[in-house]
Amino acid sequence: MNADNFSKRLGTVLRKKRMTLAVAESCTGGLIGGAVTETAGASDYFLGGVIAYDNSIKEEVLKVPRMTLEKYGAVSGQTVAAMACGVQKLAKADCAIAVTGIAGPGGGTKQKPVGLVYIGIAVKNSSEVFECRFKGTRKQIREKTVREGMRRLVRRLVEKL
Repeated sequence: MNADNFSKRLGTVLRKKRMTLAVAESCTGGLIGGAVTETAGASDYFLGGVIAYDNSIKEEVLKVPRMTLEKYGAVSGQTVAAMACGVQKLAKADCAIAVTGIAGPGGGTKQKPVGLVYIGIAVKNSSEVFECRFKGTRKQIREKTVREGMRRLVRRLVEKL
């Protein structure tokens, strides 16, 4: 399924449940917000997003604790959980998608290789984190991250609400 299909499905679910969405993106640099707004009428549920590529934005805008960034790093489950909750609170949204990862081609290490991505989903007062390991080019990793983030949120909304 391509990003457009996930975007349409996400929009349908959010409308049906009368919920709003915000996004916080690092490695995708705005691609999730772009994919969500490809669907006509996205203004019914999409509030906006923050591209938090630099740690200073994660910390100052999304309120990711400095200690979290220092202890676990920008690419971690702890950081993405804080990003999701931070953008949800900032936008006063019902739910949020946040992503951080290493899209490559450089920047990877043995502990955190290229393709490692964390996706955070916040819905109401709960959040979940998913660790993904994608293969491919930088573009492919970013596109897979967009699709997987939307897919995870749709699944959460359909199965648990």
